[in-house]
Amino acid sequence: MSQESNDRVRILIVDDHAVVRQGLITFLELQDEIEVVGEASNGKEAIQKVQELEPDVVLMDLVMPVMDGLTAIKQIKQLRPSTEVIALTSFADDEKVFTAIRSGATGYLLKDVQPNDLVKAVLAADRGEVQLHPEVAKLLMHEVVAPVKEVDSLDELTEREREVLGLLGLGMSNKEIAYKISVSEKTVKAHVSSILNKLNLPGRTHAALYASKRGLVKN
Repeated sequence: MSQESNDRVRILIVDDHAVVRQGLITFLELQDEIEVVGEASNGKEAIQKVQELEPDVVLMDLVMPVMDGLTAIKQIKQLRPSTEVIALTSFADDEKVFTAIRSGATGYLLKDVQPNDLVKAVLAADRGEVQLHPEVAKLLMHEVVAPVKEVDSLDELTEREREVLGLLGLGMSNKEIAYKISVSEKTVKAHVSSILNKLNLPGRTHAALYASKRGLVKN
């Protein structure tokens, strides 16, 4: 049964190859839970489209003309922290992986990902769950993401934001946090965006590490 448009995950597809974009659009538009709201051929165009269309999730190629995906991810997360970005690329080298994550990407997938796994990743990203290629996940287990210039004080956070930050440290998704503290997923998403902005953190991975370091994680 198809969901109403407002309940569907709004996707922006960014890739410099029209045939790749069209392939993704054709497949994703068959999914009841997903609505493709636009496409872009480079990072600069992607930033403009994000501001115009306010998508929930961006599928972002990394190697593109005019502006590369890594630069675009960072600017998108600064302009609209609530939009999740999944790097969808042919490259899995360490430098691109860590730069994408430091820039705020929620996920890092290769273009040979199985179609059904891509759908699962998009829906999971919208719920605030990090989606990584298995090899990338393995790297993160052994090499903590390079430090960012984070704010050292929790004074800027409200009590509810501190609670949400602690739950992020437990690896909870937005849906799980919403259930735990009896609020809507939309409210949780707003809290997460506020936390990232106040603490100068680029993404949920950093927020989880921050929470752990500050002793906010309560099992």
